[in-house]
Amino acid sequence: MKMRRMIFALAFCVAASIASFASDSNIGSWKLNESKSKIPASMAKNTSVIYAAEGDAYKAVVDGVDGSGKPTHNEWTGKFDGKDYPVTGDPNADTRAIKTVDDHHYELTNKKAGKATTTGTITVSADGKTRTLVTQGTDATGKKVVGTFVYDKQ
Repeated sequence: MKMRRMIFALAFCVAASIASFASDSNIGSWKLNESKSKIPASMAKNTSVIYAAEGDAYKAVVDGVDGSGKPTHNEWTGKFDGKDYPVTGDPNADTRAIKTVDDHHYELTNKKAGKATTTGTITVSADGKTRTLVTQGTDATGKKVVGTFVYDKQ
């Protein structure tokens, strides 16, 4: 009887975890809509972002171009709990933290050697079809730059 309860409880937890990711508006493929975005010429841009559930965390695979047009690729696996998790492939960051504000709003911080290099906010539209990322950081010359990136769900 105890074993049956334990198995039922475990199955319930797994099902609840899967259901929470299934309803998460971040999960899926996002493509940059450059015509709706406001990106300074010197700023890197992520042209494709894919979020997938990986265990009890998220995996983000990001492709784009740097400020000079060279291809970029980075990956991050972590939770939306505001804690730093390693990011690979990003020359400007070695950790990324994303914090859930509510079901459609998130805060983002990229850090290099413990120092914030980029901060921003992510907003997913109520219908889940548009994702807007507004970032603040500094370019290679130390000038403050702000970018607005609008993504369409694929």
